[in-house]
Amino acid sequence: MRYVLKVAYDGTDYAGWQRQKNALSVQQALEETIEKALGETVRVVASGRTDAGVHAVGQVCHFDSERLTIPPEKLPDCLNKFLPVGIRVLQGIEGVDGFDSNRSAKRKTYVYSLYVSEREMPLKERYAVRVEKVAPIEKLKELAKLFEGEHDFKAFCASGSSVKTTVRTVYEIRIEEGVSYGGRDLKIYVTGNGFLYNMVRTMVGELLDLGSGKRTTGSLILAYETGDRGLLGKTMPAKGLTLLNVDYGEFGFSL
Repeated sequence: MRYVLKVAYDGTDYAGWQRQKNALSVQQALEETIEKALGETVRVVASGRTDAGVHAVGQVCHFDSERLTIPPEKLPDCLNKFLPVGIRVLQGIEGVDGFDSNRSAKRKTYVYSLYVSEREMPLKERYAVRVEKVAPIEKLKELAKLFEGEHDFKAFCASGSSVKTTVRTVYEIRIEEGVSYGGRDLKIYVTGNGFLYNMVRTMVGELLDLGSGKRTTGSLILAYETGDRGLLGKTMPAKGLTLLNVDYGEFGFSL
């Protein structure tokens, strides 16, 4: 049987999703917990990697077992008793024929969280990035359209990536503004068919620089054309990024 899990985690203390030789990853913690709780060694495959420090409320992953008899819907309560603080299984279902949490993914949505303040706010710092000032939201919404559609995002990808193609489609960038603890908050939602290493964090940095006038639309277009990372703004910190959900299209569910 293929077991499919929806997992949430605080990525602060983890070296990303994928197993690492010298650091604890979410994948390692989950696989070790399954072995401890269920008595079986499995390999857990996720919808995609999240970088060190990145969070998730809707990571989807699967593992296979012919020995287990526990119903999938019982897995969250079973595993959560043993998982370390900061990782929780939210949902368990049986994977239908042909389903693969990585290869079957059609769309993913991330959110990047910012707050505007002269000084750090302790209750926001863990999951959001402080900026001292930012362009008006209507201006940011207009600039965000420059990233939508199909582009070669090579310039947005960190060096060392081994992907076959750097062409990706961004379906939508949505920006919401709110207030908490007396300060201004911004949420930047990005939905696409897939993302390169550091792509969303670099997009957010570029968007902020475009809004402030540090960068121009001309340099962005040239970055698309040449793949030159030096034409773009900085890569934003990992702590502001959260994987929200994964859409699986014809499989009929979005976990």
